Amino acid sequence: MNKKIYLTITAHPDDEALGFGASSYVLSQKGHTIYNCILSGDVDARRHKPDEEALKEHTNNAQKFMGAEAPILGAFPNIKFNTVPHLELVQYIEGIIEQIEPDVIITHHPYDLNNDHYHTSKACQAAARLYQRKPCNPLKGLYFMEIPSSTDWAFPVDGQNFTPDTFIEVGEQGVAQKLKALQAYEGVMRPYPHPRSDASIKALATLRGSQVGRMYCEAFQTAMNIIEL
Repeated sequence: MNKKIYLTITAHPDDEALGFGASSYVLSQKGHTIYNCILSGDVDARRHKPDEEALKEHTNNAQKFMGAEAPILGAFPNIKFNTVPHLELVQYIEGIIEQIEPDVIITHHPYDLNNDHYHTSKACQAAARLYQRKPCNPLKGLYFMEIPSSTDWAFPVDGQNFTPDTFIEVGEQGVAQKLKALQAYEGVMRPYPHPRSDASIKALATLRGSQVGRMYCEAFQTAMNIIEL
């Protein structure tokens, strides 16, 4: 099996765990390398957030539970990505792509309710074409993830909601590690029936698994996939 480099590009600390946490752990156990780039590393507008040093510690601890490398933290303004020039976001992501040379990129669905997620997705889609403009490692795949309490809260106004077509079997251990990563972030988890509760996270993994005849899965939507024969 060829080892791959996976890169998530997300807006906020905890997004990477919510959308890819269990898959990250399972893939890392199989020898793949996982990097998580978080564009707003200090989420300055988040209510009740810990101080900057504590948040960095929580973020680093979360990566360890997911089997990921040290996080790549940007300094873009939380809940204000719409004020950042699109080109600035794209060029920052391109720099990360040149540095990491990922095989696969996973980012937000462009129709998430959260506006930062929208701008992250659009910029990531543009940056993902870098290999067509400059000499670098061609991507093998680009996928959209689902973020509980954002992707699922989007209104179905034009039929462009998250439609999963790719599933990674994560098993009970993968779900457990995902929950540990989320619990490493202070104030992220909520009591049931909130989508960011332990029960809801496990229920979503159960649902996605049942859609493809597995016990527990995380689901993704394909934007681009290269099949190597």
